[in-house]
Amino acid sequence: MDTPAPDHAQDAQPTPTTGFTVGTRLDGDRLGRTGTLVTPHGVIRTPAFIPVGTKATVKAMLPETVADLGAQAVLANAYHLYLQPGADLIDSAGGLGAFMHWPGPTFTDSGGFQVLSLGAGFKKVLAMDVTGKQADDVVAAGKDRLARVDDDGVTFKSHLDGSRHRFTPEVSMTIQHQLGADIIFAFDELTTLLNTRDYQERSVARTQAWAQRCVVAHAELTEQRTHRPVQQLFGVIQGAQYEDLRRQAVRDLLPLGFDGFGIGGALEKANLGTIVGWCCEEIPESMPRHLLGISEPDDLFTAVEAGADTFDCVSPSRVARTASIYSRDGRYNLVKTANRRDLGPLDAECDCYTCAHYSRAYLHHLFKAKEMLGPMLATIHNERFVVRMVDDIRASIEVGRFDELRTEVLGRYYARRS
Repeated sequence: MDTPAPDHAQDAQPTPTTGFTVGTRLDGDRLGRTGTLVTPHGVIRTPAFIPVGTKATVKAMLPETVADLGAQAVLANAYHLYLQPGADLIDSAGGLGAFMHWPGPTFTDSGGFQVLSLGAGFKKVLAMDVTGKQADDVVAAGKDRLARVDDDGVTFKSHLDGSRHRFTPEVSMTIQHQLGADIIFAFDELTTLLNTRDYQERSVARTQAWAQRCVVAHAELTEQRTHRPVQQLFGVIQGAQYEDLRRQAVRDLLPLGFDGFGIGGALEKANLGTIVGWCCEEIPESMPRHLLGISEPDDLFTAVEAGADTFDCVSPSRVARTASIYSRDGRYNLVKTANRRDLGPLDAECDCYTCAHYSRAYLHHLFKAKEMLGPMLATIHNERFVVRMVDDIRASIEVGRFDELRTEVLGRYYARRS
């Protein structure tokens, strides 16, 4: 009698809806790798660049266009969406993805960045001037403090109408659950490089305490909101430029059971790779690592080599709106006279929609005429440029050509500096 074939269907495990799997690793003791980050709304192959859609839109782009240029996910801002149109409205619409007609994975930040931008008036820039005198209470020149931090949370004035609001870890978790992103971040305090060592220590301790509260609130909300897919909660690592604070921050956060980590804080460009490396050496290899606010080519190569998996940044779309264009031969300003009669594409080697159909001369005209199509077409190009660069980095790791690609890309991109 023939032996019946085994019923593998009974043994089959359901496809996981969340999780991270490491793929190919860089050689030597370097921490860079490829990976697969699974979310309820799709898979993200890492390293990956995540375009920022602050207010549930990548500025000047249709969601379909964002998908067509190869973006695997988008990141929105919890603070801005809380103020307008309101997280409850987005919740009733089915969550962030449904509200903005984006079918893929989504991220939301916690509102912690606004502690810096509203409280101290600084933008996140790697070139932050750190020559000034350090102080516990730092405010950027010409700015008013709109946020005040205490151990329980942050009180701030809306930049829209001056109304007063209160963010705590529990409030941030509630908002992010209403927004419904696949990956959300614990509420943290983002400091400046001008804050004193003493303040950095207190801030890391505060972020740790807030993280514990976020984990509790996240678990409670997950249990209550069973009608929505499970969200992955990432802890945020602070500690500025101090190795001991960065490493201790990771060690303190690990026992809380996060699904991954965001590496945050104001960073000096020269120390980017070193700081990311400190953090990634402490994070278990099986956990995804998101570097907040990075998009320049040299920074991307440096961060990937040091172990970062995903990145987000507003810069590609922001500079596009001022006619600053990424190309293989470096960034240039489209409104300069040299482009007025140039009928070639923005970048002869770019495969984006803009470069396939429009010339530098046409976009020069659009910007000079202040037509809204100019920023739209420029944004498509810049976002595609950065997305493709990180895709190329991922592919280079898979075939063992990371170092060669970095030499080729950066040598050409920054050639004008030499």
